[in-house]
Amino acid sequence: MIVEEIMKSDVSTLTSDSTIADAIQMMKTKRIRHLPVIDKSNQIIGLVTDRDIKDATPSIFYSSEHSDVLQKPVKEIMRTSIITGHPLDFVEEISAIFYEHHISCVPIIKDQKLVGIVTETDLLHTLVQLTGAHQPGSQIEVKVPNRAGMLCEVTAVISKRKANLLSVLVYPDKKDENYKILVLRVQTMNPVTLINELKKAGYTVLWPNLPGITT
Repeated sequence: MIVEEIMKSDVSTLTSDSTIADAIQMMKTKRIRHLPVIDKSNQIIGLVTDRDIKDATPSIFYSSEHSDVLQKPVKEIMRTSIITGHPLDFVEEISAIFYEHHISCVPIIKDQKLVGIVTETDLLHTLVQLTGAHQPGSQIEVKVPNRAGMLCEVTAVISKRKANLLSVLVYPDKKDENYKILVLRVQTMNPVTLINELKKAGYTVLWPNLPGITT
């Protein structure tokens, strides 16, 4: 999946001369937490977040004494060192950037123009869709040897039972690098038969470990 498929292309923006009050009002109205700052050519020159505004504005106990702060331009508080992405970047790559740099949004640039934005919420929504967590079903975790063809073998067992796979995730076994864990989300509310079939085929089912199921 590429960034273009999940980014928001209708991006609310500010100019460098917009006031902090403008930013606060836009965030409130649009229910957003990130505002790119652009120039007349639609090139991004900065970024203002709700955290920047909180750090710059006075406490509610002193707001009347420092009301002039809200009329200052956002160029005085905006961040100018910005990590950006491209519409054709893979979502996994953008996710890694979020993780490595501890950021909450990535503006998306094409031909030096702002064309979209991706936020933590967008990534979370994408994760839910990719894993099928929003659909009725059951999750089965299977421990298998870390060698080629294991996913095909396990899914063949499920296919024989006419069960529909919603999603598949694979991650290494943290305790033993010779094994990996397959996380299968299956479109059934009663996975007992599938679990029994997997165990009969010699696979180790980690979850669900239900009482009364054949070991």
